[in-house]
Amino acid sequence: MQPLAERMRPKSLEEFLGQDHLTGPEGVLRIALTKEHIPSIIFWGPPGVGKTTLAKIISSSLKRPYYELSAVQAGVKDVREVLDKAKSNRFFDQASPILFIDEIHRFNKSQQDALLAAVERGTVVLIGATTENPSFEINNALLSRCQVYTLKPLKDDDLLKLFESILTKDFLFKGRKIELLENEALLQYAQGDARKLCNILELVGSLQDETLQISNELIQKLVQENIAIYDKNGEIHYDIASAFIKSIRGSDPNASLYWLGRMIAGGEDPRFIVRRLLISAAEDIGLANPNALLLATACQQAVEQVGWPESRIILAETAIYLACSPKSNSAYMGIEKALAVIQQTGNLPVPLHLRNPVTGLMKKMQYGEGYQYAHNYPGQFSEQEYLPENIVNQIFYEPGQAGNEDKIRQFLKEKWETKYNY
Repeated sequence: MQPLAERMRPKSLEEFLGQDHLTGPEGVLRIALTKEHIPSIIFWGPPGVGKTTLAKIISSSLKRPYYELSAVQAGVKDVREVLDKAKSNRFFDQASPILFIDEIHRFNKSQQDALLAAVERGTVVLIGATTENPSFEINNALLSRCQVYTLKPLKDDDLLKLFESILTKDFLFKGRKIELLENEALLQYAQGDARKLCNILELVGSLQDETLQISNELIQKLVQENIAIYDKNGEIHYDIASAFIKSIRGSDPNASLYWLGRMIAGGEDPRFIVRRLLISAAEDIGLANPNALLLATACQQAVEQVGWPESRIILAETAIYLACSPKSNSAYMGIEKALAVIQQTGNLPVPLHLRNPVTGLMKKMQYGEGYQYAHNYPGQFSEQEYLPENIVNQIFYEPGQAGNEDKIRQFLKEKWETKYNY
């Protein structure tokens, strides 16, 4: 059975709610449909405001073939196959078919380049949907050949109209007595998103009561019981990211893969995931395995070049490696201690022997006097003080107990004897 959001999807501009600047009497889309001339378009806006619906309405209104791809799942091969199909099915002067690409910002440069020639030749009319600023996420050559239309979150009045329409049209509510006592929670959880509103009302409709009173308490209870739905713009977005990082920190590769999968399946931006991996490599693994940060950085570069869906493998490999690495937060704790001392002591002067005597006056002021150049001493080491006088005994870095840091501890102990005698 189709979800409620799909069952309620508008079939025409007359049924479409919101976005009057595009679909109203003077809206550019309505005018373009009247003239039966549609350029390639990028719809930019938050989830659940009608980007996919408008693409389908355009196709059906103009009676053109319609092809659809998801940038989360499609690779360059998929794009080329669809373009070849569109080209082979087009006859004589027949109008160009519509190619709709959801989350087009997830396409990398090579995938976007595969579209460029087809758009230029008129093989397809491209309609892309994105939640991200097209200026940053879509290459200039492709963007210059498209009109960018901004869609806004639905207003409360539009959501309430949709609510009334659902009560009168959908089988979940027909023949039942439904009373809306309060709408604050319903509108708050919907957040201007028609799909969220439909998902919430589907939960309400699944209740067996013939008479239903919709209150703030009921909506809160139903939503909290079904919080597992991933929302990349809401609180659960950060909860799942937190679970992902804590699973890596806890050295559990299975849980790390599960939460990574939840983010991928939920349409999370891969760059957000990579940023979390970079932070984990530095904060939780650190000097216990310095290669972790190198691998996370390589992951970032590879994801930018490869794009979806192959990037899921790169992210998985990195997550597993980080989860299975020895852990140390010594670098994180060290810089936190240093910043705390700086906050307390202010800008302490640099010791004279560490200052650079670049002028004659500075030499007269004893800048650099007494500095011991480490390479002139056995083992490239001389025991001299590098901290300001007020904090000479302060320790910031304390090596962890795992991995590479055991070697670091021995190195410092051998060089400094008493100062770094951990």
